[in-house]
Amino acid sequence: MAGGLNKLTDRKLKAIHGVACQKPYKLSDGAGLLIRVSAKGSISWAFKYRLGGRESEAIILTLGKYPDMGLKQARDSRDKCRNWLADGKDPRLQLNLTMEESLKPVTVQEAIEYWIREYAEDNRANVERHKAELRKHIYPYIGKMALSDCETRYWLGCFDRMKKQTPVAAGYVFQMCKQALKFCRVRRYAVSLALEDLSIPDVGKKQAKRDRVLSDKEAGDLWSAIIDGTRFMPYYTNLLKVAMVFGCRTQEIRLSELNEWDMGAWVWTVPKAHSKGGEKIIRPVPEAMRPFIQKLHEENKSTGLFLGELKGSEAVSQWGRTLYKRFDHAEPWTLHDLRRTLATHLNNMGIAPHVVEQLLGHSMPGVMAIYNRSVYLPEKLDALNKWCDRLNIIGDNNSKVILFKGCQNE
Repeated sequence: MAGGLNKLTDRKLKAIHGVACQKPYKLSDGAGLLIRVSAKGSISWAFKYRLGGRESEAIILTLGKYPDMGLKQARDSRDKCRNWLADGKDPRLQLNLTMEESLKPVTVQEAIEYWIREYAEDNRANVERHKAELRKHIYPYIGKMALSDCETRYWLGCFDRMKKQTPVAAGYVFQMCKQALKFCRVRRYAVSLALEDLSIPDVGKKQAKRDRVLSDKEAGDLWSAIIDGTRFMPYYTNLLKVAMVFGCRTQEIRLSELNEWDMGAWVWTVPKAHSKGGEKIIRPVPEAMRPFIQKLHEENKSTGLFLGELKGSEAVSQWGRTLYKRFDHAEPWTLHDLRRTLATHLNNMGIAPHVVEQLLGHSMPGVMAIYNRSVYLPEKLDALNKWCDRLNIIGDNNSKVILFKGCQNE
């Protein structure tokens, strides 16, 4: 049966399957595909090829058994093998890899960790928070399931458990998982559409836009406590000083290392890895803060961390959520509201909006982000010096307060 392609038919295969014969034999379908028929009539598919041309020894690779592997499936496997050969790959090795993937499918945890490894670690400043949320709410319940078997209802079980206690966090984790599955699908690592038809209201709540700004009285209460230096643990006192003066995100100071602070030029450069927007943030250090910065450098140089230790984001956030109660403030506020407080007060003081936005680490709008690469250091330094003066005034309206007197007395 030499020559030609696709010479075998379903009818032919059915006719010889299970029919005993005197001795084993082979039949070719063409292009390297053949069947081997045993004396008992058992049929197996094989692909015949050579790696070194006609002079090399032929290799016969078993593809599967008939009828478990039908004629069309066998021809698809043959074509796949021929494509591997065309790419310079040995079909034996490639077939083993394919079978391993089939026998051990990608799990939910493996898919999400692929996204973390290939995307989030380089593009998300709060990736450690991502990992903690996943370890707590996703992996224990569906992490070991094959992604292809994890239907929407199993995902909803995880989000429903979260929604009862933390609906906003449930929405946050959902968005993260949905992005991870899309990333895996686009990269052809694994495919799942289980979350495609869902949105945040289906699993939790969107984070409400906050507009909380501390009043002069509230900001003064907090600043007086910071100046006093004994109201909170040293770690939190120092964190609050930096957060209130610079209007930085808590993660920027929580993760800050001593090498970010240039005490010659008096500039604090937040690296991309610690910035939510993935861009460096450059802030000048106001004059009133410089003795304080020097002091922390001396105290913490053995650790390399600006605050001397690394606390988790959840621990810091939880501490900040109840801070308003210590001052008997009627309306709740959080550490993140200190950023809005700085921005509002600076704008009220006549500081140009683009300078305020740069201090906050926000991107410039439109084409300005492309063509205007200035970091406005003189303008930002002037704004922060004025802000420190303002804090000094509202911290104690009845007497002249020495800025950072808690540090100077130590």
